[in-house]
Amino acid sequence: MRRTGSRADGPPHGAQLRLPFGRSARETTRGAVVSVPGVGAGVVFVRHRRARQYVLRLRDDGSVRVTLPWRGSRAEAQRFVRERRDWILRQRLQHAASAAARSGPWLPGTSVLLRGVEEPIRVQPAGGALAVTLGSERLVLPASACHNLRPPLEAHLRSVAARELRGRLHELARAHGFTVAAVSIRAQRTRWGSCSRSGRISLNWRLIQVPASVRDYVLLHELAHLKHADHSARFHREVERLCPHCAEARRWLRETTLLGR
Repeated sequence: MRRTGSRADGPPHGAQLRLPFGRSARETTRGAVVSVPGVGAGVVFVRHRRARQYVLRLRDDGSVRVTLPWRGSRAEAQRFVRERRDWILRQRLQHAASAAARSGPWLPGTSVLLRGVEEPIRVQPAGGALAVTLGSERLVLPASACHNLRPPLEAHLRSVAARELRGRLHELARAHGFTVAAVSIRAQRTRWGSCSRSGRISLNWRLIQVPASVRDYVLLHELAHLKHADHSARFHREVERLCPHCAEARRWLRETTLLGR
């Protein structure tokens, strides 16, 4: 299961879009960055033959990619973007903050997402060591870790994830009649999980950071692959049967920046 982009819905009707689309295959696929009045970010419009709605996604460079139905209208596309300029600004600010958090150290007071809640790192002296608390997680670290708590805290969270994610996956598998061959916990950069044809499921340790309902959606998504190895309509029907709240969970994953871009 790959990380997905942020999405917003819009009407699929209207005249076929012309400018700012180019005529070459490269331009049709990637688009050119243009300016939309009232929107403080560059915008790339891209048509897609299979698209049924308008979709927004913030790109690495801070521009906004807008996917449109093949016959979407230019005027409707620009109106769609202008109506969501507040969302675009929030996403740009969130991505900037997340990028800084991903590259910077974790210090006392730094907020870290854990089980869907932003928890501050709390630190107190403990006999020459550091007593560190993050939500319900508590551990003792050497005083030398004070300049960057991230490496030992992430190592701890990965061990917690290995225990909790395996346990929850097997629990859901039993409840829905699936047999899992093996489970591994990894640090994928672009995937939340994957399932091999042999029944081996790999999960991203950062699922320990997301809300329980979103975590369960990813686990059920991978379990559904034990029945349907592709992303066919039958597979999606199975996911919807297993996880009635899958649309909300997908929306959360589209908007999070935990895996970067």
